Amino acid sequence: MNAVPSSSEPHVMPTYGRLPVALSHGQGCWVWDTQGRRFLDGLAGIAVNTLGHNHPRLVPALQEQVSRLIHTSNYYHVPLQEQLAAKLCEISGLANVFFCNSGLEANEAALKIARKFGHDRGNTNPAVMVFEGAFHGRSLATLSATANPKIQAGFAPLVPGFVRVKLNDTAAVEAALDAHPHITAIFLETIQGEGGINPARIDFLQALRRICDERDLLLMLDEVQCGIGRTGKWFAHQWAGITPDVMPLAKGLGSGVPVGAVVCGPRAAGVLQAGNHGTTFGGNPLAMRAGVETLKIMEEDGLLANAAAVGETLRQALAEGLAGVDGVVEIRGQGLMLGIELDRACGALLAQGIDAGVLFSVTAERVIRLVPPLILTHDEAREIAHRLVPLVKALLAQPKP
Repeated sequence: MNAVPSSSEPHVMPTYGRLPVALSHGQGCWVWDTQGRRFLDGLAGIAVNTLGHNHPRLVPALQEQVSRLIHTSNYYHVPLQEQLAAKLCEISGLANVFFCNSGLEANEAALKIARKFGHDRGNTNPAVMVFEGAFHGRSLATLSATANPKIQAGFAPLVPGFVRVKLNDTAAVEAALDAHPHITAIFLETIQGEGGINPARIDFLQALRRICDERDLLLMLDEVQCGIGRTGKWFAHQWAGITPDVMPLAKGLGSGVPVGAVVCGPRAAGVLQAGNHGTTFGGNPLAMRAGVETLKIMEEDGLLANAAAVGETLRQALAEGLAGVDGVVEIRGQGLMLGIELDRACGALLAQGIDAGVLFSVTAERVIRLVPPLILTHDEAREIAHRLVPLVKALLAQPKP
């Protein structure tokens, strides 16, 4: 059945199944709705509001930038682009950056890099290896790279050129590469977000790096959701001690201001040249200032260490609260990117969370996703668990459908 416009939003295209709440303002890790109710934000705009809400140093910086320049265009030099690019290269060990507006656009650019990389080497039909459970976006190309039949339905024919294998299965990767010699890049989320908070294992990531080096392929790691300090390191792949060739970023990079980036290492840094790719809004002064200030504040306030420590507090509080509860499959993830997998669909918890004053999301139908601001405190982490655990227990106490 097709969605119909809600009575409260008759002129907005009905592409979202909205919860019955409209947020008004926020402070730190708390937000208020238009009725005055207060919520503890365990979602951060889906891993976007790195610094929470109304940050005392970010807000004045953005206000100052708005008073100077919001947008110019890429016909001209944008000095803040070089400033942010230099910082991203410093913390990643990579070489250069293309700026865009979103994770979808960053992933789209990565796929273009993979194809041109192949063409530059005489591969006239380059393919990209992707993985079961993946989510890379909703454009036709990124939708085709994604592994969710429900969101692909109705949009065929999909873009060709993708070979899909099982995550964390090195033998399957090797077999697919042998069977499909036109593959030019391996593309995956370091931790799958929409797919259910599924991490790529450290040994698997290390194997992929070795395979790509041996076969002259690009290793492209989608860090759109799991990057920018969320796991306790700048980028989730750094736990494996490897470096990708291409790394799409977005979400938390601008603390709520739309910004995406594709960071490239030496093997991919020269693939795109003038005229190969572009954007109108990407890299504008406001977005770049947001990125510069976000990374600066994260460093000054030790938010990587905070994400690791507070994330462990949150994990422990959830594990203790749900210990021995039938129907809890697994609590997984890293830092402040955690998922609680249940043995049944749990979308009903979203509205119950509103009533309990805590925001989170459900992904892959059965996984509660928690990606709060990186400024979350230990007490707030325990409070998330205090509000969420009773909801999970009540759901699982009901007969399984």
